[in-house]
Amino acid sequence: MKRILIVDDSISVSRQLEKIITSTGEFEVIDRAKNGAEAIMKYQAEHPDIVCMDMNMPTMDGLTALRSLIALDRNAKIVMVTSLGGVSDKFTEAMKLGARNVICKPFEADDVLRILHEV
Repeated sequence: MKRILIVDDSISVSRQLEKIITSTGEFEVIDRAKNGAEAIMKYQAEHPDIVCMDMNMPTMDGLTALRSLIALDRNAKIVMVTSLGGVSDKFTEAMKLGARNVICKPFEADDVLRILHEV
């Protein structure tokens, strides 16, 4: 079972994503973080298999946290989460920085699960 850390400042979005992720029994959400700084601390403590991280958060945004996590562990499997409106430029930047893929909001369960299987 793959262990996943969800990083999103919205509790409702985080819960919605967790429900999709755990629906098949193949993935386990081990923890949640509400910003990039918290994600880095939890990544170091818990070593998740995959991080699902929102791009837009207070304190430290997802792209900044992505840079830090890749610097800590170049094999980190990070999937960015974003709304459809903000995909193009940030998507390209996230992929260049080392993200494995991008999940778009609003979530489509089949897409989320397909992306997580591919990571």
